[in-house]
Amino acid sequence: MTVSAPPVAPTGIRLHSKSRVLEIAFADDTRFLYPCEYLRVHAPPDAEPADSPVHGKLRVGITSVERQGSAALLLAFDDGYSGSYSWETLHALGMHYELNWAVYLQALQAHGLSRGVSATGGGVRETVTIRLLYFLQLATLAGRDEEEVALPETVTHVESLLAWLGNRRPGWQAAFAPDQLQVTVNRQLAERYTPVEHGDEVALVPRAR
Repeated sequence: MTVSAPPVAPTGIRLHSKSRVLEIAFADDTRFLYPCEYLRVHAPPDAEPADSPVHGKLRVGITSVERQGSAALLLAFDDGYSGSYSWETLHALGMHYELNWAVYLQALQAHGLSRGVSATGGGVRETVTIRLLYFLQLATLAGRDEEEVALPETVTHVESLLAWLGNRRPGWQAAFAPDQLQVTVNRQLAERYTPVEHGDEVALVPRAR
C-alpha cells in the first residue's frame, strides 16, 4: 500500500539568490515565492526576542538551504542568523503572506522601526531614489523618457514597483502590468522579485505584440 505525501510536503525548492527569493512548490499544488526578508522577520518562535519585531532586514539574503530530515528546512541568512522552518510553517507563511506582511508593517510602525536602516545606523529608512527609463508607448504615456523617483517603503522589488507605478495615475495599471513589460535593473534582465534599491536604473520596455 502506497502512502501519499501529506499536503504540505515540498515537491520542489529553489533559491533565487539574485532576486533574494526562495521558491517552494508543495504537494497540494500550491507554489510560493518567499522574499528572504519575509522569511527572516518571520523566524520561528523563540528565535528572536518577542518584545519588538525583527527589523532592518530589507536587504537580507539567504546563503544556504538545507533539508532537515523529512520535516523542515534549515535556512542560513547573510546577517548570521540560521533557523529551522517546518514544512507546516513555510506552507502557512505562503498561504497568509499578504496578511502577515500587513501585520508586520503595522508592528514596525507601532514600534517606530524600519525595514531598512540609514547610513548612520539608526532605525530611520534611507530615502530610496531610482532612475526610471521609459521606452516606446510608455514614454508617451509618462510624457518623458526618464525620471528620478523616490520610492515608498512598500516598494522593494520589481513586482511592487510595477504595482506602484500602475497606481500613480488613472489608466496606468494596464500599461504597467507585469506581462506587458520587459524590465531590466542596471541593464540586467529582471525577475518578478529582483530587488530595487537606491541608485538603481530601471528600464521599462513594452513587449512586442
